[in-house]
Amino acid sequence: MQPTPINKELPVKCSGFVNLTDALDYAASGVTGFNFYDHRGQLESVLSYRDLRNEAMTLARRLLGLGLKRGDRVGIIAETDPLFQRFFFACQYAGLIPFALPAGIQLGAHSAYVGQIRRMLQSCQAAIAVAPASHLEFLDEAVSELDLVMAGSPKDFDALPESQAEFEPLDATDPAYLQYTSGSTRFPRGVEINQETVLENLRAIAEDGLKLGNEDRFISWLPYYHDMGMIGFILVPLICQLSADYLPSRTFAMRPRLWLKIISDNRGTISSSPTFGYALCARRLRPSDYEKYDLSSWRAACVGAEQVNPAPLRAFAEALAPCGFNPKAFVACYGMAECVLAVSFAELDNGLSVDYVDQEIMSHTGEARAVEPGSDKVAAYVDCGPALPGFEYSIRDEHGEEVAERRCGEILLKGPSVMSGYFRDEESTRAVLSADGWLDTGDIGYRVGNNIYITARSKDVIIIKGRNIWPNDMEVVAQRVDNVRLGGVAAFSITGFSDDELAVMVVETKERDTEARKKLALSITELMHEHFGINVIIDLVRPGTLPRTSSGKLSRFQSREAFLKRRPAPTLRLPGDLKKTRKTA
Repeated sequence: MQPTPINKELPVKCSGFVNLTDALDYAASGVTGFNFYDHRGQLESVLSYRDLRNEAMTLARRLLGLGLKRGDRVGIIAETDPLFQRFFFACQYAGLIPFALPAGIQLGAHSAYVGQIRRMLQSCQAAIAVAPASHLEFLDEAVSELDLVMAGSPKDFDALPESQAEFEPLDATDPAYLQYTSGSTRFPRGVEINQETVLENLRAIAEDGLKLGNEDRFISWLPYYHDMGMIGFILVPLICQLSADYLPSRTFAMRPRLWLKIISDNRGTISSSPTFGYALCARRLRPSDYEKYDLSSWRAACVGAEQVNPAPLRAFAEALAPCGFNPKAFVACYGMAECVLAVSFAELDNGLSVDYVDQEIMSHTGEARAVEPGSDKVAAYVDCGPALPGFEYSIRDEHGEEVAERRCGEILLKGPSVMSGYFRDEESTRAVLSADGWLDTGDIGYRVGNNIYITARSKDVIIIKGRNIWPNDMEVVAQRVDNVRLGGVAAFSITGFSDDELAVMVVETKERDTEARKKLALSITELMHEHFGINVIIDLVRPGTLPRTSSGKLSRFQSREAFLKRRPAPTLRLPGDLKKTRKTA
């Protein structure tokens, strides 16, 4: 068995499609497709676009035999498995609306995972649900009290008879899928994206962002239930008739070097990761690995899905330099599920462009005043580039007024890739999407020229005595302390007895010695006082305690809720009692 090749035959076409089935029909006339690797990094299965089209159409006829109505929702537990692509595109041909259900299960979180799946199926009144054998037990439990037409494994659906009903693929204005948000601040909502909207963002990513050509090849370990995994590494390569190689997300977490091996073996050119993925990979490298990998083909190492921290990326580049990795391959991106995927790309072949600003001035006034990198109390923010063509963006203060260059504010977006709304949730839609099409992203940032810099999520900002402090900045500073690792610390605020905000940092540590723990907490406290001039409550917890969203991002909201449950006290006001008005920095 050999992986599908790069595209040497079919003229690359990234636009001009009516819907996603139209795009697959064209890709199926070539020889490219999807390739799946196992936990040893061995090729396990191959799904060419030609085979995908045939299998999806057969499955679509079986689904139509169930008497489903056009537009019915189909939940797919999105393990890194060909079943996801088969069911996703079967829905496209059958006129059904697919959505990805998370496949990640944290240790000891059986009931929480089942409850999450059940709520997601309920929220969109799903008619069908499917899971691989590894997750079938969880799905069966989740649907036990739901009135679905059918739920089961791929084998169950493959055993159904084929209907003779005519296909009615989803039209340009029909929803292409629902993309559930990560749920970092509340329960996930189903973002409704129609066909023409997703096709436009795919075109912009391919042509304007990555400038794809027939020599490109995608490599990914990102989960399909995250927008970067599904849109960026299933739909983008398909829309351009390019091959993609997949490593299961759990395998990457255990053996991240396999990611590099596949890039090296298959001469991959496009791959992405949040910052923590690059950091994990760099930590696991051995000196003997350097002669194993050739990463010179990797031309776009995209980084997004969270605020970009440049330090671990530099460490990754330095560690992989002997393997031919070019630091100019880094491409900082900004995006969100509410805009399909991508909003902006930094310039290709330029690497990371870092802006150093005075932390003290920013926290007091919201001005991102540039300083030299070696200055005291400096914060570093990465240039995420200009918005993709077709997007307008506006950075506004708490009164809704446009702010000047280098002033922080709420980022609003408008353009052809903005969502229709949250599925059957008018209240949540009205809260973020104006009548004239402006989307309130919930992100805080500033601009330099036309380029966007992201500083924080507005709901995460910590306000101490009128100063706005970005939690990510606190977390980055805390990582200067020995044994505090990237992704192992969460900063947030709580409200004290006198309605004053108190800063809290939850820090994961393996340390059990009482004196060593006191020393660790004191070191972090001193750093916070030195850099931010604030006192901080330090809560040391075991590794693996900090909650994460389905996409693997740290959830400060859930961290705060868990802290209040662990550390209830009469001096703390509980979340339901909080009534605050935040100012936008």
